[in-house]
Amino acid sequence: MLPPMRPSAALSAVIPVSLPGWSAPAAGFDDPFAMLASCHDRVQRSLSLLRRLITHLQSTGLDADARTAAHDVWRYFEVAAPAHHQDEERHVLPRLRASGDPWLAALAQRIENDHREIDAIWHRLGPLLREVHEAAPERSADALEATLPSLRREADAFVELHDRHIPLEDRLAFPSARERMTPAERDAMGAEMAQRRQPRR
Repeated sequence: MLPPMRPSAALSAVIPVSLPGWSAPAAGFDDPFAMLASCHDRVQRSLSLLRRLITHLQSTGLDADARTAAHDVWRYFEVAAPAHHQDEERHVLPRLRASGDPWLAALAQRIENDHREIDAIWHRLGPLLREVHEAAPERSADALEATLPSLRREADAFVELHDRHIPLEDRLAFPSARERMTPAERDAMGAEMAQRRQPRR
């Protein structure tokens, strides 16, 4: 796993960014659906950084700022995002499937299918971001020429899929699952989410 890096002042100036995972989310596990929404905010910030990274690579090239941005996008979607999908698949989608409503069951299946497609794109996009981050300075031009077309294609697909996917969850899936859970079930959901994020000893 790549080591964490602090954002440079130059990155903030060239590619304005609010990096995911650097400040605690406003929501806590005592309100797990607010936590899910907070995770979506961080997903959106990371996608915005990905868009700016592609623009920066096209206009400026592969410099230190681009390497840092590529690392930060990679780190969020490699480390944090999979736990978010697990949250939804453990606690949200089963409620939709058990609702007795065929429309909600179909929505659950679509969301799960989206997760699989997101994973498939990420398996192609993630290594390309690592290539950007790890490119030696003396090979930046060659590395960018070889990587940028595929990186742009996979990034566009990744962003477009999230743009369709997130509203399904925020506007439909989360409210429908929440109203089908008791306060005790929501407490248990939050406790499980928190426990799963504890460091392993």
